[in-house]
Amino acid sequence: MSLLRVQNLSARYGVSQALFDISLDLAEGQVLALLGRNGMGKTTTIKAICRMIMAKGVIEFAGQNVLRLPSYKVARLGVGLVPEGRRCFAPLTVAENLTAAARPGPWDMAAVGALFPRLAERQGQIAGSLSGGEQQMLAIARALMTNPRLLILDEATEGLAPLVRGEIWDAIRILKRDSGLSILVVDKSLRELSDIADNAVIIQRGTSVWHGPMGAVDSGVREQYLGV
Repeated sequence: MSLLRVQNLSARYGVSQALFDISLDLAEGQVLALLGRNGMGKTTTIKAICRMIMAKGVIEFAGQNVLRLPSYKVARLGVGLVPEGRRCFAPLTVAENLTAAARPGPWDMAAVGALFPRLAERQGQIAGSLSGGEQQMLAIARALMTNPRLLILDEATEGLAPLVRGEIWDAIRILKRDSGLSILVVDKSLRELSDIADNAVIIQRGTSVWHGPMGAVDSGVREQYLGV
């Protein structure tokens, strides 16, 4: 059963059209990779799904049309976003960041601390003083504290040291294996995605141009749509 269905989605920034025809389908409990070269519309697609920009087309979440809902209502329906650039509340402590997002459900301080032990050790530390990797862990944990049905990860490993990247990917693997969450992930690391994602959608110039199993993203597809 589809948890998220997007069809014929278009969106603009003022007079500039950024999305022309995006379609994707994410089933309950599955992981969908959203792929494409830089500047092709991946983050804009996520903003449209989360209702952060105006859009036209079809956006259905859990069978409900959310196209005209404000972003906070979409979040309350169960969409948790880990935005590009982390955007933690820098003056607040780790614990305060997590508490600010908390909603009832299995993901609480103990659960996110088990997933990210570094955060459990730094609950009293100011978020702005954390390393980049720790801030990324905090951004993911904060989204989980909303107890979402859909977790959206926008470039969650970009710019991180290899060791920390590995920790983030390990956490995503645990989420896929144990949580039952549906996950929409934007990332350039095809090797890691091939182990995690069930399906993929490729965006080119604001249009979805390819979709299929992640295992079918072979060298020909990569060269045609993802190469520099």
